Amino acid sequence: MDAEFAAFVAAKQHGLLRYGMLLTGGDPHTAADLTQETFLRLGRRWRHVRDVEHQDAYARRTMTRLWWTRSKRDRREQLRAEPEDRAAKETGPDWESEVWAALQQLPPRQRAVLVLRYYEDCSEKEIAEVLACRPGTVKSQASRGMASLRRLMGVELTDGDVVGRSGDE
Repeated sequence: MDAEFAAFVAAKQHGLLRYGMLLTGGDPHTAADLTQETFLRLGRRWRHVRDVEHQDAYARRTMTRLWWTRSKRDRREQLRAEPEDRAAKETGPDWESEVWAALQQLPPRQRAVLVLRYYEDCSEKEIAEVLACRPGTVKSQASRGMASLRRLMGVELTDGDVVGRSGDE
């Protein structure tokens, strides 16, 4: 393995694993698989990736696309079994489980935007780069995602709240 790539993996593995955990709703097994597959793909293309200006964004984009592909396949398969250790992990505060449960109900792009924005603290420009879309798309997906979270969690909206228009989710 290239020493530069090994240093990249060592420096970025915890951040990518955390991002994978957030995308998958805290599933450590799927997050680990996504992280490993991301590094495998980056390793195969390391000659190209080493010259990319924003390697973090490139790695997140790779992981996000893997997750989208996997989530589409999983929705088709509709597997419902949960590992035993997941139940133990979900014994946190009520608000946290409500947030996670609501977040899991969002469409993949909205979930990715909210995770990148509010958990990974990325700017709209960085999110647009990761998701290969325009900053305006990031804004609309964030607005719609937050509106959906509020609705799913039963949070009342006031007239002053700015959210996505109803009906165009």
